[in-house]
Amino acid sequence: MRQHLASARTIAEWLEHQPAVESVDYAGLPSHPQHALAVRDYGGLSGSVFSFTVRGGRPAAERFFDALRLFSRMTNIGDTRSMALHPATTTHLGFTQETRDRLGIGDGLIRLSIGLEDAEDLIADLDQALPAAG
Repeated sequence: MRQHLASARTIAEWLEHQPAVESVDYAGLPSHPQHALAVRDYGGLSGSVFSFTVRGGRPAAERFFDALRLFSRMTNIGDTRSMALHPATTTHLGFTQETRDRLGIGDGLIRLSIGLEDAEDLIADLDQALPAAG
């Protein structure tokens, strides 16, 4: 679990500084609205599943998603392998746009479940895929 949590935080911090990323939803980041709550209740250990939004909406998110090489493209979470999911075209596809918007499932949203691979390898995969979003 230490590896899951440490890698997730490292990756979330890296994503937060990428120009192609609109936002990162990870309570372990000081910029997150619930960061103080995560620190108080969980010692700042905010889990290994989080999401981020790619600039450019659904077309950009789909290009990014298709460019991933190391992340498995799956709908489950909590594995030893890192996985990525585009909720707007998978788990929430049957929802209306209005419902997805209300739930915070934007067209550019990508969910990551961080596994046990080296964080640098995962960042390298994200780094090579992000240009496809642009």
